[in-house]
Amino acid sequence: MRNIALFDLDHTLIPIDSDFEWGQFLCRVGAVDADEFARRNAEFFAQYQAGTLDPVEYLEFALGTLAQFPRSKLDDLHQQFMQEVINPALLPAAYDLIRKHQDQGDLIAIITATNRFVTAPIAIALGVEHLMAAEPELDANGNITGKLLGVPSSGAGKVVHLQDWLVKKDLQLSDFTHSYFYSDSQNDIPLLERVSHPVATNPNAKLSAHALAKGWPQLHLFDKQ
Repeated sequence: MRNIALFDLDHTLIPIDSDFEWGQFLCRVGAVDADEFARRNAEFFAQYQAGTLDPVEYLEFALGTLAQFPRSKLDDLHQQFMQEVINPALLPAAYDLIRKHQDQGDLIAIITATNRFVTAPIAIALGVEHLMAAEPELDANGNITGKLLGVPSSGAGKVVHLQDWLVKKDLQLSDFTHSYFYSDSQNDIPLLERVSHPVATNPNAKLSAHALAKGWPQLHLFDKQ
């Protein structure tokens, strides 16, 4: 059986947090109340970094913000966000790592705690077909309602999302000769411990210490960018 390569997105394949930067972008273009939104966004981001974030609480905040706009407006804003924020953060080292697994014929997917609206265009830009992300509920016209479908795709939720995705393909993780997961955060330890080849990628201090104790390799993807 071929291998599977899974990638976290924020601070792993890109050197920024797309969810946080999306919020900053909305403030900068005047789409939301800048002071209030920036305050709450910064609070949630600090909780994420500390490993104390309640993912449901955050996603209700993030998806509720998206629900304020018709889909056509959101798509226009996201196109501008890609041009101004994301495209400059798409660096050669990330493309090279993805291409290495593509050249080996591996099954490749991004699995991220950030919602699909924000991350789907980024996955496309990186050349990755498969994406597992927090799923916003859509109405009949494709507008985001503000509700989350299923469980958050963070922490142990990433394991759930991966298992569900593999079941739909009539697969399980043990079917693969080698399974890789690249992540920067201790929040992803539940999935890192499930794969045969965990790689601490641009790791924060907590994950770096855990990886050192476990003997996991550490990859500093953007050091030479």
